[in-house]
Amino acid sequence: MSDDSQRPIIIKRKKGGHGGAHGGAWKIAYADFVTAMMAFFLLMWLLGSTTKATLEGIAEYFKNPMKVSSRGGEGAGDATSVIRGGGLDMTKSAGQIKRGGEKRQPQSVTLADAKAQQEKAKLRELKDKLQKMVEGDTKLNQFKKQILIDITSEGLRIQIVDEKNRPMFDIGHDQLKPYTKEILRAIGKVLNDVPNRISLTGHTDSTPYYGGEKGYSNWELSADRANSSRRELIYGGMEEGKVLRVVGLASAIPFDKADLLNPVNRRISIIVLNKMTEEALTAENSANAGEEKAGADDKVTVSNAADAKELASVPKQALGSKEAASAPADAKHH
Repeated sequence: MSDDSQRPIIIKRKKGGHGGAHGGAWKIAYADFVTAMMAFFLLMWLLGSTTKATLEGIAEYFKNPMKVSSRGGEGAGDATSVIRGGGLDMTKSAGQIKRGGEKRQPQSVTLADAKAQQEKAKLRELKDKLQKMVEGDTKLNQFKKQILIDITSEGLRIQIVDEKNRPMFDIGHDQLKPYTKEILRAIGKVLNDVPNRISLTGHTDSTPYYGGEKGYSNWELSADRANSSRRELIYGGMEEGKVLRVVGLASAIPFDKADLLNPVNRRISIIVLNKMTEEALTAENSANAGEEKAGADDKVTVSNAADAKELASVPKQALGSKEAASAPADAKHH
C-alpha cells in the first residue's frame, strides 16, 4: 500500500485576462444611460403638453410652497383666489381649469341656418366649377386675370374687368368685344346649375364725356353695358327669369380707389344672390314699384351693401334706363 501523503498536489489556476471585456459591467452602465434618456424625453413631453398657467403655478409653488395651503385651491395654478377653478380669470385663459366642472351646452341649429350653410356650399361648388372652366378652356384661360370670382356676404360675385390693352367693350359704347361675348356665354350656361337669381352692375372709370352730365353720360353707358351683358348671358343659355335687377353705377364705386382712371374700374359685376339678399331686394322692389315703373323698363339694383353706403351721396341718374338711345361720337375712353 502506497503512501498517500507522497502524492503531488496539482492546483489549476485560470488567468482572468479577458474577464473585463466579456463581463456584465457594461450592461449596467448602458441600462442607466437608457433610463436617463427615457426620463429626459418624458420630461420634455410633459413640459410640451403643460399649459403656461400650470408651469407658472409649478414655479410659484417652489418659490412659496405655503401659498396653496394658505390660500386654497387644488394647485398653485388656481391659488390666485379663494374661488377655485381658475381664480379671477373667467375666460380660463390662465390658471387651472376645474376638471369636469362644466358641461358644454349643445348648440341649436335652426332650419334657416342649415339652409344657409347648404346654399353657401353650393355657391362654393359653383365658384370651383367656374374657375375650372376658365382654366380648362384655352380661349378663356387667356382672360383669367380679368375674370375675378369671390364670395361676398351677398353671394357669389363674378367680375369681368378691363385691361389697358384688352377692353371688354368698344370705347365709349356698349358694344361687346367678341371675346367678351364668349366669356359671358360660357358663364351663362354654368349659372343654371343653381336656382339663385342674379344681379348685374355696370361700372366705368371717372373719365367724363365732353357733354358732361346733361347729355349721355357714364350713368347711361354703365347701364347700357350691364344690359348688353344680360343679353349675352341669356344668349349663352341662362334662363331669362334668373335676372332680378340690372343697374349702372358709372364711376361711383371704383375698383381702384387710388387711381380713378385705372382701366380695371371699367367692369361688369355679376352677383349670384343668396336667398337672404334676394328676399331683401325683392322686398325693396315691391316697396318702390310705383317709382321705378315710371323711370325704367329694365330692372335695376345696387350690387351690394357696401355699394349702397357709398351711393348715399350720389344723385339718382338713369339707373337701368333706356332714355338715351345712342352714344355721342365725342366720347372719351370709357
